[in-house]
Amino acid sequence: MTSPLVVSVPTEGLARDLQPLPENVEVVVWPMTGPAPCDRIDIVVPPYQNLNAALGQLAGVEVGLVQSQSIGYEGIAALLPAGVPLANAAGVHETSTAELAVGLAIASLRRLDQFARDTATATWNPVFGTSLADRRVLVLGWGGVGKAIGARLIPFEVDLTAVASRARDEDGVAVHGVDELADLLPRTEVLILALPGGDSTRHIIDAAALALLPDGALVVNVGRGPLIDTDALVAETASGRLRAALDVTDPEPLPADHPLWRSPGVLIAPHVGGASSAMRPRLVRVLRDQIMRAARGAAPINIVVAG
Repeated sequence: MTSPLVVSVPTEGLARDLQPLPENVEVVVWPMTGPAPCDRIDIVVPPYQNLNAALGQLAGVEVGLVQSQSIGYEGIAALLPAGVPLANAAGVHETSTAELAVGLAIASLRRLDQFARDTATATWNPVFGTSLADRRVLVLGWGGVGKAIGARLIPFEVDLTAVASRARDEDGVAVHGVDELADLLPRTEVLILALPGGDSTRHIIDAAALALLPDGALVVNVGRGPLIDTDALVAETASGRLRAALDVTDPEPLPADHPLWRSPGVLIAPHVGGASSAMRPRLVRVLRDQIMRAARGAAPINIVVAG
């Protein structure tokens, strides 16, 4: 008799959502806060939060594939057992993260954060805001998230510039190379960062890059906190020269006494780009696809660490 394909998921709810599955697929619930429920697991789905700590529970377990619930994977390769591949959740978070990026830009430009504070104090304080329409917007990072942001910006009638690691024409979009950034930043009114983290992108927006932005420019970061030199950003926002709307920060979580909290014109969200109602159904679709591929002996998708 053929052994069942064993899949572990962190919650009962996710186990229910995956049904129905073929009879030869066994789903076990393992939150990865304790020992594994069995010696062999074909597909391990760790919890969405605390992934690094959860991966420590894989020691001594025979694992076929780790399927992350996140897109980012910087630093994870060093935490995986030798030979275990990792797939990321490409296709799950792009829509939600792009939605938040555009929302943060509008909230900051139209001063919605100030209106929220005024609401709490019953203050009627009209202001003349800046429209997203007609703004020169640069999206730095033209992967899944960056493209999703670009698609949502077009109806707002912006002047859109896409920048990636290399210049290319992609689906009718003239993508600039990152080596052109110094020439592009001086005309950028809204800079949106959608890059992955890691050594190659750390502080890609440093003090020199921020200084190239025109007065009053807005910096939106939905990628990773270390993409921006935080001290340099504090200096630029504290002076009031630049504004920022951030879903990610460095460090993270941002300590209560950090000066970013007190900088004028800074709007901070607690890393919730993918944390929306859009996540669960898209995650289930990706997991079911991965499971069905494994059940029929096909290669997995979205492999980012070969193992």
